[in-house]
Amino acid sequence: MGEKIVLVGGGLAGSLMSIYLAKRGYEVHLYERRDDMRSGNYQGGRSINLALSTRGITALEKVGLVDDIISISIPMFGRMMHGVTGELNYQAYGRDDQAIYSVSRGELNIKLIQLADQYPNIHMYFNQKCVKMNLDENIATFENKEGEKYDVIGDVFLATDGAFSALRDAMIRNPRHDFSQDYQSHGYKELEIVPGQNSTFQMEEKALHIWPRSSFMMIALPNPGGNFTCTLFLPYNGEVSFENLNTDEQVMDFFQRYFPDSIPMMPNLLEDFRNNPIGHLATMRTYPWVKNRSALMGDAAHAIVPFYGQGMNCSFEDCVILDECIEEIGSDWHKILDAYQKSRKPNADAIADLAIQNFVEMRDLVGLPGFLHKKSIEKKLVDALPGHYRTQYERVTFSNDPYREALMAGEKNDKFIQHIIENNLEEKINDKSFAKTLVDEWF
Repeated sequence: MGEKIVLVGGGLAGSLMSIYLAKRGYEVHLYERRDDMRSGNYQGGRSINLALSTRGITALEKVGLVDDIISISIPMFGRMMHGVTGELNYQAYGRDDQAIYSVSRGELNIKLIQLADQYPNIHMYFNQKCVKMNLDENIATFENKEGEKYDVIGDVFLATDGAFSALRDAMIRNPRHDFSQDYQSHGYKELEIVPGQNSTFQMEEKALHIWPRSSFMMIALPNPGGNFTCTLFLPYNGEVSFENLNTDEQVMDFFQRYFPDSIPMMPNLLEDFRNNPIGHLATMRTYPWVKNRSALMGDAAHAIVPFYGQGMNCSFEDCVILDECIEEIGSDWHKILDAYQKSRKPNADAIADLAIQNFVEMRDLVGLPGFLHKKSIEKKLVDALPGHYRTQYERVTFSNDPYREALMAGEKNDKFIQHIIENNLEEKINDKSFAKTLVDEWF
């Protein structure tokens, strides 16, 4: 194939998509604004752990990387909720064999770049920033580390350059192009729970830990070294907020009041809190994703908040769907890109909505008796009727069902569980035959 495909952005989605395209024989040119992560000089980017689930695993399986990634990941089979007084409450994500995987963003990106480098038809250029895009002529202007600017012509451009994409910036300047950017009233700060003696875990290692505190929360994901990457999500302003945590004393008082069980495990708390910046959380929606022979992918098309653990998985699924469109349509890139955007846009909007909903669930609901009661009923149904009754979480996290379908199914599931409670059917669903009949009648 003589077509030259230019990928703007060599992060997770860009490096994975380059491999898909190379496997189909295209000449791929990948431009990344940061250093080569393999050089050891990589700076910037987020260190926050990612939760790899079925959609991401499916995408990695197609390029033969899934075993390598699972080997550097830790399975998390459920949530461990931490009460203010230290009590623990565990909630499984699904069946006993269902887990999501905590993986380092940086390590995963390096693995993808290493694999991409094995393809002779993938050409990678680092420290090259896209500063301008001419969508009509398919010409991008890049700036190198020395400040020199030059033009790159391509047959197809794919923007995988993140939430503040240069290519998307060019697209939204066109008439009738929709774009919205909605920031959460919360920011986040990364902290760390250190390993115990001999690199042991100081908490349950195969769980995602949550300290839900109504209007804010802290979470922690395990790492192979025995430590946990913690993320504090807190309002910017208000009585309990980042604006009122300016001194070491204020920070310690805050943690002693809301997260006392974490303090002995965080000897670097004050240093981390002082040195680590406050990150921002935004949902970005745009349409169309395509102009001429250029298209948006990943966060460039659909930046979402991280509370369903689907940002990376959704971006990887973009790669799978685009590859499937190439397989089905052939060489007509106008048709390929149009089919891709029409398939992905409704699902990207759905997971954006689901991620915001899950933020409310994680910080406000997971510790409430009524919520736990509903989840216990769902767990009974899942255990009794595996694959027959599926929770919204299972559809999103442990399947490749379209996100839009999962969103709609969740609304129906909520009404179903409420029906069981209001009609005193909880004991009856212990009878597997009754439970199956009830599910069949309802769905």
